[in-house]
Amino acid sequence: MRLSQFHLATVKEVPADAEIASHRLMLRAGMLRKHAAGLYTWSPLGLKVLQKVETIVREEMNRAGALEVAMPIVQPRELWEETGRWQKFGPQLLKIKDRKEAEYCYAPTAEEVVTDFARSELKSYKQLPVNFYQIMSKFRDEIRPRFGVMRAREFLMKDAYSFHIDEASLGREYDNMYATYARIFTRLGLAFRAVNADTGAIGGSRSHEFQVLAESGEDALVFSDTSDYAANVELASALPPGPRATASEAMHDVPTPGKSTCADVAALLGIDIRRTVKSVCVNGEQGFVLALVRGDHEVNEVKLQKIAGLAEYRLANEQEIVDALGAKPGYLGPVGVDRGKVNIVADREVAAMTDFVVGANKVDFHIAGVNWVRDLPEPDVVADIRKVVEGDASPDGKGTLKIARGIEVGHVFALGTKYSEAMNASVLDADGKNRPMQMGCYGIGVSRIVAAAIEQNHDDAGIIWPEPMAPWRVAVCMINPKNDANVNAAAQALYAELNAAGIDTVLDDRGLRPGAMFADIELIGIPHRIVVSERGLAAGTFEYRARRDSESRQLTRAEVIALARG
Repeated sequence: MRLSQFHLATVKEVPADAEIASHRLMLRAGMLRKHAAGLYTWSPLGLKVLQKVETIVREEMNRAGALEVAMPIVQPRELWEETGRWQKFGPQLLKIKDRKEAEYCYAPTAEEVVTDFARSELKSYKQLPVNFYQIMSKFRDEIRPRFGVMRAREFLMKDAYSFHIDEASLGREYDNMYATYARIFTRLGLAFRAVNADTGAIGGSRSHEFQVLAESGEDALVFSDTSDYAANVELASALPPGPRATASEAMHDVPTPGKSTCADVAALLGIDIRRTVKSVCVNGEQGFVLALVRGDHEVNEVKLQKIAGLAEYRLANEQEIVDALGAKPGYLGPVGVDRGKVNIVADREVAAMTDFVVGANKVDFHIAGVNWVRDLPEPDVVADIRKVVEGDASPDGKGTLKIARGIEVGHVFALGTKYSEAMNASVLDADGKNRPMQMGCYGIGVSRIVAAAIEQNHDDAGIIWPEPMAPWRVAVCMINPKNDANVNAAAQALYAELNAAGIDTVLDDRGLRPGAMFADIELIGIPHRIVVSERGLAAGTFEYRARRDSESRQLTRAEVIALARG
């Protein structure tokens, strides 16, 4: 490709709402143009990168044995009613009507449609297992679209759905897709980590997220510094505590005037904050619950939701707290509460504590030397309900936990029969009996990968593409070709030779000054730059610079071609 014949429209200024590097750089490089909140046109340059990602995803899905289909982006309400998600999916589901007043939605995902397809196509266990996938646009009506294509309303996604006669078959395909995703992100040249994850609204029994590591990532990832343990912070656990020690202190009230936080109480009493207990009041299906975590810990909302009766919990309001405990927030605790009205859910760290400090349910007072059994009954529920912190012992007993930031670009789920049972998608098994199909679901944010790659790979000059994603692998730049026919001829010949060798190469023949030309090539992130100049030709060399290098080098023709080949 010759840049004189290509639409390259780089800019220096970007809108103020471009808050993160990928959004700013995609706009500056001319990869995107915004039409409305979360809605973009991909320019020829942006589309080249997007298609590079799409090609690798498609090749690996095909290699894994999945079959490509194309499902509609407009889906009928009736299918979503079968699974109950017409209402449950919430306001992200954009609903429309046709001229006959029939209701539809723009697809945010395709579990309903693919299950409808499968129940009409698959009748026998002999047709299983099978994995259908597509690479198509999705639409989710984000309440606040931001960060460019990182959180756009319309986005390109690869979604796949597998169907099986039993859980064992589902497990094998889950592992196959896990390995496939690892190959995809490795081929794309991204630093990534697969982590255990919560199944969330999609549902299922097993789930992993694939996260591109980047400081700007929205997700916190937890991993061991010496083992393979890794999990999303919502699911991560630390090594369980040891057995409860023997009590050594008598329970007694302590005045704590104006000290309503665990940190302030610990400082006043001259003790480690880890000897204090924090009380969080919530209301669930079973009524008022006092959730207890150590003073230096925070409640993990996702873990708390997994406790029976707390799936739809909410924080209790001040009046509810006063009615249940007789005190206002800041001095709350489990001692002496009416266990007929208040359920106690204790984090397992708290359940193992002795001689701890809690609120006295009386303003300006706490209770010290509190012990289970002796001073208050055992908790109603003991569970892991806290967020892990860096430095916790890894749950596998190997090393300590570290926390990094990541951008979710892929997710695999073992759905089980959640959708097949709801939609009566069954096949005849070997005994001639109808059985609901086991299902798996596997998604990749194709357009999000582009932004995530930039977040992970950029500098002050612009994008630094991993080579498999770059719009071109090599840029051949000419300096003053009009002044020297030899420069033009040599650049044209090198450009032709590289492309003939299968190296995706662009020729910058726009006639720009060197500074402006090099700035564009760095901004759009071309991995290899080769400069053809009058001085270089006289010396028998070309100026070569890799995008990540700080300095250029003078190399022979054979040397630059060898470097371009990789």
